[in-house]
Amino acid sequence: MIACDTSSLSSYFQGEEGPDIEAVHGAFRSGSLILPPVVLTEILSDPKIPDRLVAIVLTFERLQLTDGYWRRAGEARRQVKSKGLRAKLGDALIAQSCLDHDVALITRDEDFRHFAKHCGLKIA
Repeated sequence: MIACDTSSLSSYFQGEEGPDIEAVHGAFRSGSLILPPVVLTEILSDPKIPDRLVAIVLTFERLQLTDGYWRRAGEARRQVKSKGLRAKLGDALIAQSCLDHDVALITRDEDFRHFAKHCGLKIA
């Protein structure tokens, strides 16, 4: 399985190109794409998302939250922020979902590199 961030999934749906889009396409075709719950929320929050894409997104399997998730997410975010680095709350929650399940993340959002360097997040 491989997870996908909102930035790459939105770009995929918009027909953009890039290595992350190729990875999303491959994971989607192979049935290995899985979404962190926050990504589902972010995608469904877009007022411009067409109903056909809502239907597709709702078919994707989702990572389940595990006991202690919120604490670990807060600790990971604190660790990144303590280095003076950017660590958005949504990114911390997405990163922690992937860390808890040892799943790599497809993303074009460079802020995730901080979670990779300091928390062990795998970037696909």
